Amino acid sequence: MRILNIHGYKGMPENSACHALENIGEVISPTVRYDSDEPEKIIEKLRKKFIDNECDIIVGTSLGGFFGVVLSARLDVPVILVNPCLMPFVTLPRLGFTGNIQSYMRLFPEIADIDVSGTSTIIGGQDEVIDYHDFTEKLLGNKNFRIVPDGKHSGATLPLESFFREILQQYI
Repeated sequence: MRILNIHGYKGMPENSACHALENIGEVISPTVRYDSDEPEKIIEKLRKKFIDNECDIIVGTSLGGFFGVVLSARLDVPVILVNPCLMPFVTLPRLGFTGNIQSYMRLFPEIADIDVSGTSTIIGGQDEVIDYHDFTEKLLGNKNFRIVPDGKHSGATLPLESFFREILQQYI
């Protein structure tokens, strides 16, 4: 199984999700330049990576989760989300982002096109970065939605490998 892993804002391609996924499948984990590239350009680069590498599924962490949802909706492929940042126009300014927030707002309606049956989500109940996971649960809540009560924003505080194994079994 080939997995496109999308890291979060100010994150690294070799994030906690990447390390957990390396024990499960082949991981394609590109560097995303959130501060310098416009969101539509990021989507196009990620789409190309997904197609060129013949990936089967997307994993997105934090801001990577926003792009994972948009890409999943556009390509009609499954996505696994780790503490997804589904409202980057709210979160990014809090984190010092000075780029074009309107470009994220233009993409926001696309998350409504996601096939919720193809989404799986794991959330830290003590996430100190994203405070609107109630919205995430209302939008994406299904049998594959998990809240880890003591988990934080860092994927290192979540049981990622066991969650990924459980979810990916559905696609083998």
